[in-house]
Amino acid sequence: MKVAYVFATAGQTIDYVLGDMILPQLEADAHGADVVGMFFFHDNTYALREDDPLGQRLADVAAEQEILLMLCDQCATRRGLAEFDHTDDHGRDHYEPTDTVEGATVGCFPDLYEALGEVGVDQVITL
Repeated sequence: MKVAYVFATAGQTIDYVLGDMILPQLEADAHGADVVGMFFFHDNTYALREDDPLGQRLADVAAEQEILLMLCDQCATRRGLAEFDHTDDHGRDHYEPTDTVEGATVGCFPDLYEALGEVGVDQVITL
């Protein structure tokens, strides 16, 4: 089964659920599902800051297992983790990540749908 996680809840979701539960399973190749993407909202975007220990672990696992790591563009911009790049022919703004772990991307729902549509997703789990 291919799953994608959306981290929308503030609080200890990132440290506890992702850092202490999901990520150790991914690192041990024992999660039980093929994780194809993770999308981060609000302060959860901070988990992908450059030099963040949790973010580095995520980046390493994502590189090994080909997991998409995407920050909400508006959330990341407001937190200094993305900068405006350009507006495309369809009027959509595009952003580039700044000061994030290697492999992190920035986008909005259409970007997420496009990226995950290529790999197929059976289940989206919002935490």
